Amino acid sequence: MSRRKIALIVIIIVVVIALVLAFHHKKSGKSAPQAGTAHGAMHAGGADKGGDSKPVPVTVVPVKKENVPVYLTALGTVQALNTVTVVPQVGGQLMKMDFKEGQEVKKGEVIAEIDPRTYQAQYDQAVARQKQDQAQLETAISNLKRSQDLIKKNFVSKQDLDTQQNTVDQLRATVAADAANVRDTRVSLDYTKVRAPITGLAGIRQVDAGNVVSANSTAIVTLTQVHPIYVIFHLPEQNLGMVRSAQAKAPLSVAALDRTDSHPIAADGTLQVIDNQIDSSTGSFTLRAQFPNKQTELWPGQFVNVRLRVRTVDNGLVIPTEAVQRGPDGDYVYLVQGDHTVKVQNVQVASDVDDTHTMIASGLKAGDEVVTEGQFRLKPGAKVQPLKPGEVPPAPTAAELKKASQQKGGGRRHH
Repeated sequence: MSRRKIALIVIIIVVVIALVLAFHHKKSGKSAPQAGTAHGAMHAGGADKGGDSKPVPVTVVPVKKENVPVYLTALGTVQALNTVTVVPQVGGQLMKMDFKEGQEVKKGEVIAEIDPRTYQAQYDQAVARQKQDQAQLETAISNLKRSQDLIKKNFVSKQDLDTQQNTVDQLRATVAADAANVRDTRVSLDYTKVRAPITGLAGIRQVDAGNVVSANSTAIVTLTQVHPIYVIFHLPEQNLGMVRSAQAKAPLSVAALDRTDSHPIAADGTLQVIDNQIDSSTGSFTLRAQFPNKQTELWPGQFVNVRLRVRTVDNGLVIPTEAVQRGPDGDYVYLVQGDHTVKVQNVQVASDVDDTHTMIASGLKAGDEVVTEGQFRLKPGAKVQPLKPGEVPPAPTAAELKKASQQKGGGRRHH
């Protein structure tokens, strides 16, 4: 057999084998999708059957109308009403400290004593000099009176009379100067008892007893007045008109809240001053509120959250804050309809009422029911079981449990 015939036979055999393999591969490919389709249909049927489930239990709250106060919030700093650093007005050895650190002292109370002996001696000298000059003055006055009687008899010349009159005038001026000197030394002696210039809390003392202090330079202690007390805060300039017009109508109330958990620290403050200019670098203006601070709730230097009440909205629409959800198109709520299905309702939030409620500007009306708990299980059109706050869904009955068990068993046998 020639080589050409052998090659032709080999080619024919290869083609036949290839056709047989292609036929078997095509047949097996058709049967696999059919099995998969049947299996998918079975699961789809099971999903449809499971989708016919009970309504989703959710907590529902109606939209209410309330008079809602409108607040402006800011970060504030507590500032003492008055702060005075007590400095002695005379120098000397500090003999005694008459206050306790952290104690409240009253205005006029002695808080420190300086060695008074030098100033007492100066005062005594001034008093003695005044008495001496006063005696000379009285003698000069007596001589003047006698000379005035004798001049009528020509026993005293006019010149001598004038001289005696001038002597009396000089001594009177000397006595007046002595009196001023007595008062001056008396003031210096009084300054040896250092008194509180204001009522306030004493801080940590700056010097100890036994040290020599200098007049008008050595600080003894700082007193801080905290009853009442100030809170300084800042607001954006766009709020200036609202605050000024509200303050013109009535005094505005201010509350101070803790920065950590926002619980109220003091709620009895009153807006006292709006600063007379806007800070161009920050675009804000400064305000100052005053608090009675009777229980010393606020402390100088403390940071607080300030809440300024500017007005009240009558019949505002209020819902729980947890009902408001954030979506790509803005805020929305799940609104319960008459057939106990839910739909997504876009809303516009006006402001926070408190820590738990929010005022709605548009999108809802009074009486509408919104979902506050269970939103993560919902989608538009879902059937729900409305529950009141704190209410739990009833436990399934025996018949319901049996039916669910049968469905579960049947699904397992079918699978």
